Amino acid sequence: MIHFTHFTQFITITNLNWLPTLQNNYHKEIIIEGLSNRVNKKKVTIYGFVLMPNHMHLIWQLHDNIIKEHFQRDFLKFTARSILQFMRMHEDPLLESLKVSAPDRQYQVWERNSLSIDIYSEKILLQKLNYIHNNPVHPKWRLSDFPENYKYSSASFYETGISEFDWLSHFRG
Repeated sequence: MIHFTHFTQFITITNLNWLPTLQNNYHKEIIIEGLSNRVNKKKVTIYGFVLMPNHMHLIWQLHDNIIKEHFQRDFLKFTARSILQFMRMHEDPLLESLKVSAPDRQYQVWERNSLSIDIYSEKILLQKLNYIHNNPVHPKWRLSDFPENYKYSSASFYETGISEFDWLSHFRG
């Protein structure tokens, strides 16, 4: 792993009320765009991810001089606005379920207070990678027969060494 002052983190971000907002592949592509943009701007290194219908898991490491709270806020704000815009343009029936009575917004895509934990060892990192890569094949989801066949995950990268996500980094460098 590249050495930064921030620890590598495992983060879970859930959709508001666990709604299947990310069931739509266009919405997943917005997440991919947001991650790619932040990697290209040298704000974060992404070691692993999976995008599920109602949540996502990431293993990332923020670069030096990046404030965690600001980074997460900006990432979630960008993706939420983009997803909401796409939903409005396509008259997505799920949009009404995202309505909230908050003073600062009409709609909300993400639950507040995403869960993130620092990863202190390679053993824990491998445990988290295995967990996220197996999410799509879990009997609850059955999104794929094999982890490496699920498009919106880093599993194929770790299985084959090849990835369509040029912003993804192997945790061993």
